[in-house]
Order: sequence, then structure tokens, then C-alpha cells
Amino acid sequence: MRLLWSLLFVGVCWAKPLIYVLATGGTIAGNSNSHLSSAYKAGVVGVDVLLKAVPQLQELATLKGEQISNIGSQEMDNVTLLKLARRTQALLDKPEVQGVVITHGTDTMEESAYFLDLVVHSKKPIVFVGAMRNASSLSADGPLNLYNAVAVAVNKEAQDKGVLVVMDDAIHAAREVSKTNTTHTDTFKSLNTGPIGSVIYGQVHFYMQPLRKHTFNSAFNIANIKSLPRVDILYAHENDSPEFVQAALAKGAEGLISAGMGNGNLFPSVLNALATATENGVVVVRSSRVGSGEITQPGEINDAKYKFLTSDNLNPAKARILLMVGLTKTHDLKTLQRYFLEY
Repeated sequence: MRLLWSLLFVGVCWAKPLIYVLATGGTIAGNSNSHLSSAYKAGVVGVDVLLKAVPQLQELATLKGEQISNIGSQEMDNVTLLKLARRTQALLDKPEVQGVVITHGTDTMEESAYFLDLVVHSKKPIVFVGAMRNASSLSADGPLNLYNAVAVAVNKEAQDKGVLVVMDDAIHAAREVSKTNTTHTDTFKSLNTGPIGSVIYGQVHFYMQPLRKHTFNSAFNIANIKSLPRVDILYAHENDSPEFVQAALAKGAEGLISAGMGNGNLFPSVLNALATATENGVVVVRSSRVGSGEITQPGEINDAKYKFLTSDNLNPAKARILLMVGLTKTHDLKTLQRYFLEY
């Protein structure tokens, strides 16, 4: 009997963690007729094929794959995003599931990752991963990226850190990371803070902890979000036109993100159009097209006068995600501004 219990104990101790891999498509699941071409079709390789292509994954965890979508991430819409978040939450609610890895196209990975960072409630690891070279490419980066992502997901230190993005040996917090280059494998950077860790051939090292609210301590919850309001981004430039503001409002935008010049600055006629929008109950958030740095208060624009909010150091794409989520709870400007300083 003692021998039996000893064997059972050893079996439990050596049981591999259960990780779900949710596939959405993207370049990591792309295919091409040539090993040396930048032309390819995203999202054509299924999750089972992705997992079989990296047999070393079986040494890290027991893996189960599910196909959420088969798209390039430029096609990601609210319906698919909500489906992804709900399925992630449902899986993490299962005691036997240790973490979730999400394969995703790189074009909008930072947006999807930040959305889940805001609305999924769990202390378990959620790791986004993708590739810059499709599965047919010479020296494709997807297999090692996927291996490293699973290694992070099974690492106990990955818990409580919110949603993570693993690309090119680096571990990034979802709030901080952005795609910064169209083709390079090291495109993902956390421009304001730097990465929070590294993972090299499965060896995981964390160096920093995300401080902003996320996942398990978020006021937002995917269980309470049935749909997302329309929020548009307006890109500022010389000799800008207020017509784009008017077009967004005509289509029913509840919020507008201004990708402003420099410290969120605006062309005069656009500033006036946005001020009119706030008077009509539309929420306007000033961000910057620069890519890093915070929008200061006070700045050249008197935000209190125009009832504008500022995005702190969130880029326009991330500011849009937070405003959409925030508007599902409130339209109170003070509360929405607090969200931008807390999340």
C-alpha cells in the first residue's frame, strides 16, 4: 500500500501542467508558395499542425488546442475579440487549467492583449505569441516563439502579472508593448518601460512587475460586456481637417481618440470640432502619434476648458481599447480619466 501511495505521489508531482492554446490565425499560421517571399496567406495553418510542428512542447506541458478563428489580425473585429476573451475566461476558471497561450497575428496583437488584460479575471498566465515570418519561410520564427510562450505559461513566476506578450526572446506586459517595425523579428518593444523579462530557449527570467491594474484586480469583467461601443481614432497632421471628426460623429462614435501631434496637439479647426463633440456628450481622449511618452496635464491645450481627457502614456490603439471598455461602465469624465491613470 505504501508503494502504491508513493507511486501515486510521484505521478502527481511529475504531472505536466495543462495549457490550452487558442489559435486565431496570423502570420504564425501563414503559408506561402516560396520559402523566400514576403507574400503569404495568414491563418491557413490549423492549431493542431502548429503544435505538431514543435514536438518539444510535449516536454513542457499537456497541450490542448482550439481554433477561435483563421484570420490575419488586421481582420480582428469586436465579435471575435469578445469570443476570444470569453473562451479564455471560461478555460481559466477550470481548476485543472494552468494557463492559456494565444497565437495571434502581430498587426493588432497589442490591442487584443490589452483588451484581455482589462477584462479577463484570473491570476493564471495568459500569453500572446505570434511570428513575423510565416510557417513556410526560411528561418521561420514561429516555432521557437511558441515554445517560449508555453515555457512562460508554465512558469510559476508568470502568475499575477496580467496578460503577457512573448516575441523574439522577450516578455512584455500587454499594456506596454507595441509593434514598432513592419518586418523585423524584434518588432515588439515596450517603448516607455522596456520588457519585463526574457525567455531564451525556454529559460524564463523575470526582472520587473507590471504596476498598473489588470486582470484579477480590474474593475472590468468580460462577463458583463455584451458589446463594445464605437470609438474611432483620428490621426492628426499639418493642415488637418475637421471633416473626419464630423464623419465619425455621423456614424455614431461614442468616443474619439485623437492621435495628436507631439504632446497631443491639434490643428485649430480640429480642436474646435472636438470641443463641439464633447459638448454633445462624445468622449474625446488626447493621445499622440509619436509612439511613446505621456500626454501632460497641463499642456498647450486646456483640457478642462474643452472637456478633453488624456491617455497618460497609452498610444492611440491602446487608448481606444481602454475607452471602449470604460464606456461599457460609465460616461462620467472624472471616472474615465481615472481609468487612464490606473490601467
